[in-house]
Amino acid sequence: MLRDLVDDDPSLAARLEAVGLDPSEVHDIRALDAVPVQAKDELVEARQSNRRNWTAPRIFQSPGPIYEAQPPGEDPWRWAEALHSAGLEPGDVVMNCFGYHLSPAGAMFDTAIIAAGATVLPAGIGNQQLQVQASMDLGVRGYVGLPSYLKALIDVARQAGTTPADFPIRYALVTAEPLPDDLRRTLEEWVPVVRMAYGSAEAGLIAYENGAEAGMLEGEAVDVQVCDIATGKPIRHGEGEVVVTLVRKEAPLIRFGTGDLSAWLTDEQGQQVVDDRGRRRLVGILGRTGQAIKVRGMFLHPRQATTALQDIEGLVAFRFVITRREHRDEVRCEYVSEAAQDLGQVLSERIRNALRFNAEVHQLAELPADSPVLVDERIWDE
Repeated sequence: MLRDLVDDDPSLAARLEAVGLDPSEVHDIRALDAVPVQAKDELVEARQSNRRNWTAPRIFQSPGPIYEAQPPGEDPWRWAEALHSAGLEPGDVVMNCFGYHLSPAGAMFDTAIIAAGATVLPAGIGNQQLQVQASMDLGVRGYVGLPSYLKALIDVARQAGTTPADFPIRYALVTAEPLPDDLRRTLEEWVPVVRMAYGSAEAGLIAYENGAEAGMLEGEAVDVQVCDIATGKPIRHGEGEVVVTLVRKEAPLIRFGTGDLSAWLTDEQGQQVVDDRGRRRLVGILGRTGQAIKVRGMFLHPRQATTALQDIEGLVAFRFVITRREHRDEVRCEYVSEAAQDLGQVLSERIRNALRFNAEVHQLAELPADSPVLVDERIWDE
């Protein structure tokens, strides 16, 4: 298959040629370890320059803007594996609380739930009272979405007089933001099984909790590595970047760097913890290699923020400060303007339209001289 991929992707051909690999001679995936890690920007550029010879069911827009096509297939992102592990059974009704508008997360789990033999309640984000009512009326057994959003639904249910015994959701697969221990305990008082999963828009499912051991089990049909940030070489111990390979005809990934930091889970003797099939476990997501941070389940890059606001007349300086209160991300835009102009409304509308989230806007006399565009002040409880 690698030979076919090279024919369709000149950039992949160049990457292999640069390290002396003949695609017709590659019979072991480990031979690809010699290929340099591909960054997100490089992947986007490569896909934009290649002609897609397959029909995409959907095209998504991410901030930038970046346009990404959904690969064909009934479960192209392979999340059904994690859903089954969390407790999904054929015939279940599962509430999907990821967004369906422009971004891929809603479609990712929509296709996976259906492929797993269950029924989707396409709840999306918002209308929490109606979502809780629907979950009660339909006997929804499963939930997919942010852990903080599940907490918000539980709060709405509690305020309506619902008790944990009455709450119908029996399992939740949560992703796209951290799951601190105190939040996990709160959720498990209402939902018996809460499992964390990890993936990306490009790769889909990468790893997930299956309840057997600590950490997240690497998914099937995806090659997962933890690599030295400086050299790109796979490492067995210590922290590095998560790098994935998906050898498939449509939208393949060859040594794609996710930008996420992790490490392999090891036992007391320092040996990697594996299941009975030899699959390893990631300890979790420990941070990012670059400047981008995840806010309310979506990545925000300094470049995106600057592009969105740079042409506002009278704006001298700005920064975004991200904090967390009651398990929810809060965003504050602090700005300085010429002659103390009030730009609050203009900034609020621009942020909402260009970056797709709401932010409090505060005018200041000055900002710290060395302040970055994004200031992450969140503290994740142990």
